[in-house]
Amino acid sequence: MSNNITLPGDPPGGRRAAAVWGIGVSVYFVAVIFRTSLGVAGLDAADRFDVNASALSTFSILQLLVYAGMQIPVGLLVDRLGTKKVLAIGVVLFTAGQLGFAFSPTYGTALASRALLGCGDAMTFISVLRLGTRWFPARRGPLVAQLAGLAGMAGNLVSTLLLARLLHGVGWTAAFAGSALAGVVVLILLLLFLKDHPDGHEPQPFPHQGAAYVRRQIAASWREPGTRLGLWVHFTTQFPAMVFLLLWGMPFLVEAQGLTRATAGELLTLVVLSNMAVGLVYGQVVARHHEARLPLALGTVGATALLWAVTLAYPGEHAPMWLLVVLCAVLGACGPASMLGFDFARPANPPERQGTASGITNMGGFVASMTTLFAVGVLLDATGDDYRIAFSSVFVLQALGVSQILRLRSRAARREKERSVASRVASVHVPV
Repeated sequence: MSNNITLPGDPPGGRRAAAVWGIGVSVYFVAVIFRTSLGVAGLDAADRFDVNASALSTFSILQLLVYAGMQIPVGLLVDRLGTKKVLAIGVVLFTAGQLGFAFSPTYGTALASRALLGCGDAMTFISVLRLGTRWFPARRGPLVAQLAGLAGMAGNLVSTLLLARLLHGVGWTAAFAGSALAGVVVLILLLLFLKDHPDGHEPQPFPHQGAAYVRRQIAASWREPGTRLGLWVHFTTQFPAMVFLLLWGMPFLVEAQGLTRATAGELLTLVVLSNMAVGLVYGQVVARHHEARLPLALGTVGATALLWAVTLAYPGEHAPMWLLVVLCAVLGACGPASMLGFDFARPANPPERQGTASGITNMGGFVASMTTLFAVGVLLDATGDDYRIAFSSVFVLQALGVSQILRLRSRAARREKERSVASRVASVHVPV
């Protein structure tokens, strides 16, 4: 579909749309702070609960397992209940999870708290994507999605900078319990001001028919090559940075590269800042040149693989600082590249399936992240903390993802072209 076409019934956008959407984005912002809080507290958590690398990785694996497992159910819920209700449930759950993590006396209760957090977190991003499609014109979709991802990385930045300082300043319980107050604030804003859609743009009701409806939604979304391509783009691009920021970046930089925590924190911050900058560029490029989606995604995968290979194969005991800086800057492109997956799934599905299709797509990166988090933890324990071997697992998943992207790209492009032609014909015949 041409980026300059305004489809009949397109939402108008404008300041009101930005304000309402901003409330939804603030919920996602807080969810990411909570999600990534373990990334700066990994070493502290290992000491607090007296666990090894495999057990430590279980925190993030369980959180992502719940997140990934919830994506299709959440997509269905968003399609049925609307954004406001699903976001409200999500805020309550992830705030309770963060608060529980603050006061957890044992490893088991801490695991349960992270699972609860993952469940609430799972309800945020798909809801925000749906909110964007309800309030902004379709041609703004790629940029709006990238801006949502940008807000998430801002939450990661807050976690890296602010929460890390609180953790070492006021202690574990006060830092995590204090951060949970942000959840209360966004819940109040959400309940008071958020609205699912602008006046006059109510979605058509789609009758729910029990399990048969659910199966049809999932099957119809999955049949679209664009949905499956979106999933594999998300799978292949997101996880290298997610694994680095969520858990293993700090231990890798401190234990394997011999950096201080302060310097390692600065490099993690660089990943986030690079993500934010690249996100703005990718959003603008794709909004103007839709055909750039796949080259950007594959280029990001190639650059990430190259930099990891050079870093892990460096002959010295530690990689030089310049190489670590370049690695972290390139990892920053992974998040924006993963957002391109939604730009394949969105035009492949009608409005009533957007939530379900987004849920399927969003599973990709989190399944890959969960798998790699587990693989790195197991390999570290098996090899006596050999980070070179452990992080080589990244290449296996990248190879799998690229093979699937190349397999699906032609079918998805052909199907999207057919839909584009149909949309143009429909727009010509709709009376003004």
